[in-house]
Amino acid sequence: MKVTATHFSELFIIEPQIFGDHRGYFFESYNEDQFIKNGFEYRFVQDNQSFSRYGTVRGLHFQKHPFAQSKLIRVLKGKILDVVVDLRKESKTYGKYFSIELTDENKKQLLIPRGFAHGFSVLSPEAEVFYKCDMFYKPKHEYGIVYNDPDLAIDWCLPNTEILISDKDKVLPRLRDLAL
Repeated sequence: MKVTATHFSELFIIEPQIFGDHRGYFFESYNEDQFIKNGFEYRFVQDNQSFSRYGTVRGLHFQKHPFAQSKLIRVLKGKILDVVVDLRKESKTYGKYFSIELTDENKKQLLIPRGFAHGFSVLSPEAEVFYKCDMFYKPKHEYGIVYNDPDLAIDWCLPNTEILISDKDKVLPRLRDLAL
């Protein structure tokens, strides 16, 4: 597996080694030994999968301490713009966002540490997203940041008229209004 550091501390792009031939391909999407060899000691306890149509924006979601989650994100079908916002106040990149295209073709994964809000936009007709979490979902500790926070100015790579967002996500607060 190839590990690429981003300019955000502890945020990494993971690329599996793909073995392909005339029949198709095979790859290990997760191997605990390989993660440990690369210095990642996560104990993933929950897998989540979502299906969304073009224009969907999900997020920006996170759980507060002590139930903050690290996540390993990948796309099973389609193409998304995966977006994270650094919520770690001591970090040099606090309040900044990072984005990357994850697709079923490039097979890249994003390893997100605790302390980030996460979301994505669907850029293909449909997308299936799969992710591992190292902490169980706790509804009472779920929080978020509104997707169109002007201070973040995230480019979701979608025309505003095409964005599909849940009622719940439309009313999330701006980052500056969060009590972290």
